[in-house]
Amino acid sequence: MDIGARPWLDQANVTMPFHRRPTDVLVRRQRRTPPGSLYTLHDVFSPQLYNNRDVYVYLPPSYGTGDYRFPVLYMHDGQNLFDPALSFSGSWRVDLAMTAAARLGFEAIVVGIANTGASRLDEYGPFYEPALGGGGVADLYTDFIVDTLKPQIDDEFRTLPEPEQTGIAGSSMGGLVSLYAFFRTPSVFGFAAVMSPALWFGQREIYPFVAEAPRVPGRIYLDIGTREGGRSLPDARRMRDLLVGKGYREGADLRYVEEEGARHAEAAWRRRFKKAVPWLLSA
Repeated sequence: MDIGARPWLDQANVTMPFHRRPTDVLVRRQRRTPPGSLYTLHDVFSPQLYNNRDVYVYLPPSYGTGDYRFPVLYMHDGQNLFDPALSFSGSWRVDLAMTAAARLGFEAIVVGIANTGASRLDEYGPFYEPALGGGGVADLYTDFIVDTLKPQIDDEFRTLPEPEQTGIAGSSMGGLVSLYAFFRTPSVFGFAAVMSPALWFGQREIYPFVAEAPRVPGRIYLDIGTREGGRSLPDARRMRDLLVGKGYREGADLRYVEEEGARHAEAAWRRRFKKAVPWLLSA
C-alpha cells in the first residue's frame, strides 16, 4: 500500500503493512486529532534485546500530498507521546506540537518507541547505577534503534535518512540516553533534544563520556526546570558548560533552556518540546 496515495481521513481503518506483519494497524483517529496520521507498529522485535515493543509513527500533514521526504525524530517513552489513554504519567501531545511546527514550515516524521516497563532503566541507562541496581544496557538499546528500527522506518516511509535529518529526543532517562546515543553514534544522529536529563544516573559517568567523545557536528537542545530537585539544575549547567567547552555555541548549535519554577513532569516537557521543535528542525 502506498501510504501517500489517499487523504488521511480515508485511512482511519487501514491496516499498515510493516515488513509483512498483518497485525500492525493504524491507531484509530479521535475527533480532536490534528492534521497528520498516527500508526502503531505492534510488537516490533529487537534481536539485540530479545524483546518486543510497540512503535508509534506520526506522519506530518504534508505526507499524503506528494512524494516529499521528511526528517525523522526518534523519541523514547512512546506511550507518553501521543495518546493520553496510553500514558502512564501524562501525554506530551507531540501530535499537537508537530502540527504547530508545521504551521511554521517545519515538518517531520516522529517515531515513538515504547518503553518495556521493568527494563526501562536498564535500556535507557548507559552505565550501571549501583544505588538502583540497573542500567548498562543502553548500547544494546541504541543498537536496536540504529541497526533494526531505523532501517525498517527508512524502508517503509519516505524519510530523509542522512544524519543531519535524523534526531533523537527524550526526557529524564530518555534525555540521558538521547545524549549518549548522539555522541555514541555520530554517523546516525545529527540533532538531539535532551530534556531534564538524569545526568546523575550511573554515578555521573556521562560527563567523562561526553568529554572524551569527539565533537559531533549537529545541534543539541538541553533543558531543565528550576524546581526539579536535588542536583538537577547544577548538573544541567555543568553539562551545558561541558558542551560549550567542546565547541558548541549557544544560540547556534546549542540551545540551553532553564524554565523557571518547572518541575520534573510531563506537563513541563510538553510545553518545552513544542517550543524546541522548530529550532531542532531549522538546520
